[in-house]
Amino acid sequence: MVYTIHFILIHFCITIGVAIISNALTRPRFSSILAFGDSTVDTGNNNYIITVAKGNHLPYGKDFPGHVPTGRFSNGKLVPDLLASYLNIKDTVPPYLDPTLSNEQLQTGVSFASGGSGFDDLTTVITHAIPMSKQIEHFQDYVEKLKGIAGKDKAKQILADALVIVSAGSNDVILNFYDIPTRKWEFNITGYQDFLRNNLQTFIKRLYDIGCRKFAVAGLPPTGCIPFQITVKHLKDRACVDDENSDAKDYNQNLAKRLLELQAMLPGSRVVYVEIYGPLINLINHPEKYGFLETNKGCCGTGLTEVAIFCNMLTPICDDASKYVFWDSFHPTEAAYQYIAKYIEMEVVNKFQFHTDYSYK
Repeated sequence: MVYTIHFILIHFCITIGVAIISNALTRPRFSSILAFGDSTVDTGNNNYIITVAKGNHLPYGKDFPGHVPTGRFSNGKLVPDLLASYLNIKDTVPPYLDPTLSNEQLQTGVSFASGGSGFDDLTTVITHAIPMSKQIEHFQDYVEKLKGIAGKDKAKQILADALVIVSAGSNDVILNFYDIPTRKWEFNITGYQDFLRNNLQTFIKRLYDIGCRKFAVAGLPPTGCIPFQITVKHLKDRACVDDENSDAKDYNQNLAKRLLELQAMLPGSRVVYVEIYGPLINLINHPEKYGFLETNKGCCGTGLTEVAIFCNMLTPICDDASKYVFWDSFHPTEAAYQYIAKYIEMEVVNKFQFHTDYSYK
């Protein structure tokens, strides 16, 4: 009987050990993380441009290591930072405008994103953010630096093995369609969503032509549950705006289909849809299950409208940001981002498994 128990325990330990080792060996390996898009992945680029969309002042960054306001639009880290940690990649490097990028930094990755940007250039006319088209230009400059430091062949390998994160779209629909309905003169919501997806497809094609092969493309969050949108539409009852959430789900469903079609058009690519809506709506609908208490207002100020320069050192903040889904009236807390990043690690990353392409255009 004792030998049987020992055998079972040994067999169990071996099985668990093999499973852990197997997972470590088969998990996709990325050379770096390259991020494009809006404030959800902007690690400080807006610090260097003239815009009101800045997060380089307290209380932003109050829970970031060193309590430093880096320009990230949250109280702490963003999804690219957290994913880098999960994937054993060094933290997201300083903004691309930093002229002192080292060899190590260039081979680790960088964010080209800008808070307030979107797939529609009209969005950045309003926010004065860095347009997606300009983000591509800065990326091309980065690639030239990379080639100069690492060599042309090594640079191609780094780009092909990089995890490219593209996260944008919320600013487009909120600023151009819902709150400032400029695009409603040209499109209905279906037509505008097609317009955004077409621009996204062109954007990914340009990155592919430069040498990127692995793309993780985020869908829209439940935009109707963003505290600012609730304030605009449902100030009294603080309920999510159902039609905006329904629009987001429609956009995401068609985006997932479009990305599969795009992957088929780009030989050697892997273009993966990243579900953002589901994880966030889970936190909002079942906060107690995940340790949250507040879901319809931000931690900063009243939580109803404060964002960017209106969330500042003079603005009171909540006692514990980890209990809030949203940090300000637009952006999630680090605690919410941690849940999203873990979801991506578990549900998205493995879709890149065994995918390696060393054939370059």
